[in-house]
Amino acid sequence: MAKDGLSIGDLAARTGLAVSAIRYYEAQGLIDPWRNAGGQRRFSRADIRRLSFVMIAQQFGFTLPQIRAELDRLPKGRVPTKADWARISTGFRAALDARIDTLTRMRDTLDSCIGCGCLSLESCALYNPGDRAGLKGVGPRYLMGDRPGA
Repeated sequence: MAKDGLSIGDLAARTGLAVSAIRYYEAQGLIDPWRNAGGQRRFSRADIRRLSFVMIAQQFGFTLPQIRAELDRLPKGRVPTKADWARISTGFRAALDARIDTLTRMRDTLDSCIGCGCLSLESCALYNPGDRAGLKGVGPRYLMGDRPGA
């Protein structure tokens, strides 16, 4: 690492990301490198943590705009502290808890749905409580392109 920050190659080596991915994340506003006198991108060591957070959050199903909104809550001009990261995790924790609840409900009711394929049976507790899809017509309405709740 140079005294004036990490090169993009150093950052790629530390995060396991391709250089092209780092440039993409930069274009998405997730990291904000500076340029040295030679015009080369330079990254702070805190960008290792930011990019690690991006990779983990993506694995949990968060979109880049959601991730950027959370990263925008981090302080500018200083390395984020443990308290800063804890503040961000609070919002993600609520979203993850909601997703876990949904997945648990799906797991617990999935056995009644596997194999039917129609998703418009009156007994489908997952996608069609009360046979709402039946009001849209016959056949596998959701598989035919109708959207639940639309």
